[in-house]
Amino acid sequence: MDFSGKDNFMPCNNEAQRLSRLLKHCNVRMFQGNGHTILLESGVNLLSTIKTTQMYRHSSKYDVFKDFLPISMTEFKTSPLENWWYRLCIGTAVFSTMEDGKIVRGLAGIPDKGPVLVVGNHMLWGFDAFSVVLEFLREKKITLHGLAHPEIYQIRVEDEFIMIPYTDAVKILGAIPVSPRNLFRLLSRNSYALLYPGGARESLHRKGEAYKLFWPDKEEFVRMAVKLGATIIPFGAVGEDDLSELIIDYNDMKKIPFFDQKVNEYNQGRTNLREGMGGEIAQQPLHIPIFLPKLPGRYYFLFGKPIQTKGKEHMLDDKNYLRELYMQIKCDVEKNIDYLLTKREDDPYRGIVERFMWLMNCGSLDQIPSFEP
Repeated sequence: MDFSGKDNFMPCNNEAQRLSRLLKHCNVRMFQGNGHTILLESGVNLLSTIKTTQMYRHSSKYDVFKDFLPISMTEFKTSPLENWWYRLCIGTAVFSTMEDGKIVRGLAGIPDKGPVLVVGNHMLWGFDAFSVVLEFLREKKITLHGLAHPEIYQIRVEDEFIMIPYTDAVKILGAIPVSPRNLFRLLSRNSYALLYPGGARESLHRKGEAYKLFWPDKEEFVRMAVKLGATIIPFGAVGEDDLSELIIDYNDMKKIPFFDQKVNEYNQGRTNLREGMGGEIAQQPLHIPIFLPKLPGRYYFLFGKPIQTKGKEHMLDDKNYLRELYMQIKCDVEKNIDYLLTKREDDPYRGIVERFMWLMNCGSLDQIPSFEP
C-alpha cells in the first residue's frame, strides 16, 4: 500500500495505518514528496514498488532468483542514481584489461559469457557497488548481481524512511544476500556476480585505512569458482577519499560513552557474517561514521585481466593451487588500486568543476575524458 506525504485532501498516513491493520500481508510505503494523485506524478514507479516489496512472486514465499525481474529501461532512466547531478559528482571512470594485458577505457575486457565472478575492494560506505553495477548495465547490458549484507533486507521500523530508498535501489539492481549457497546458485546459472571479500569491515573502515584490504585468511570463494569453472575478474576502486573525510570513526566511537552505547544498541540482534573468525575481518559492527563532505573528486575502477578457471576442476583438492590463486587475486586487486592512485593524478577531469565545464560544452556524461591508460 502506497500513500503520499503531501496529500491535502485526506489524512493518508492515518488511513494507510488503519488499512494495514485490517489487511493481511500489507506493506505500507510512504512517498514523502508526492500529493493526492500519487500514481500520476513523476518519481513514482508502481512496477518498482511491487518488485521491491516482493509482492511479485510465483509462490507464497519470495525467491530472490526465480522471482527476480531485470530492471526495465524506464526504471533505469528514472533511477535517482541516473540523475545527471549524481553522475556528475561521482564521475565514474572505468577501465578494463584485455587478454593481452592492454588496459582500455570501458568494459571491453569483460567476457560476454558467464559465469563470471567480479572480486574487488570496498570503499567507504560501500556505495561504489552502485557505480560498478550501473556501468555493467549501461555498457554491457548485463545484470551484475552484487552479494550484499543480509541486514540490507531486514529494515527496522525506525529506520525505514532512511533506508527504503537505498534498499529499493539494491533490490531493483539485482543484489542477492551474501552466502555460499547464493554464490553457488548465481555461478551455476552462468550469471555475473560481484563479491567484496572485505565486506562491512572494508566499507566501514577506520581513519588511515583507505584502500586497505581486509580479506579473510581462508579462500572462501576460490574453491567454488574453480568448481563451477567461473572466470574471475579482480578489480580495484579508488576515489571515496575525494568525497568525504572521516571525523569520528569506530575506534573513536568506542572511546566516547554516548557513541559506544548507540553502536551497541544498533548492533543488538543484528547479523555479523564473520562472527567466530579471527583477525580484523571479524571486527565489522555496523555503525554510521561521522564524516566531513568534500568537494567531489572522481571514482575510478580498473578491472584486471580475466583469470580462467574452466578446466581446473581437477585441482579442487590441491590446497596449494587454491591458496596461490587466492593470493594472486588479492595481489591483482592491490596492484589495480596502486595503478589508479598513481594515474588519477594525470586526469584533467578529476575535479567536478572541470567535468561540469565538459558537460556544458559537450552535453554528454558518457564520454567525459580521463587519463590515458
